[in-house]
Amino acid sequence: MLRFKLLASAIPLIVAAAFAREGLLPGPGPCIAIGQASVQLTSAPSEAQLHVSFTDDPARATVRVQIADDAAAADFAVVDDVDSADDGSCETNALTQRVAISAAAAGAAPVIYLTREAPADYKIFVRSKRFSAREAAALIVSANAAPAASHLALTF
Repeated sequence: MLRFKLLASAIPLIVAAAFAREGLLPGPGPCIAIGQASVQLTSAPSEAQLHVSFTDDPARATVRVQIADDAAAADFAVVDDVDSADDGSCETNALTQRVAISAAAAGAAPVIYLTREAPADYKIFVRSKRFSAREAAALIVSANAAPAASHLALTF
């Protein structure tokens, strides 16, 4: 009888944990489409084909990304004014390159320096509820290897 009481009291906890876990797991990361391919941020480093990191020291950076004040002056613009993501805005497929932001530089992985001053390798403009400037910088640097237009724009 005691086993049955323990089992009966454990079942609601197991169900609650399963529902809580669904809410705690991150959804798909920010993503940009480039032709038929896409680049997507992932929080799981083991899933990433490329790792990038950030530095506050411009001398350690391998890539400089300037935060522009105007979308027209940017190489890459992220602008959204809605609270929910468009389900078809960036579809992942076999060509999707997954990118992780690492805490420290590793090997030949890009090290990004975000700045508001020129010169820069890329210029980004971000006005988004879902993308941070760091995420946009990681995506544009990662997309460098993918075939794309010289001026990318992602509008939600």
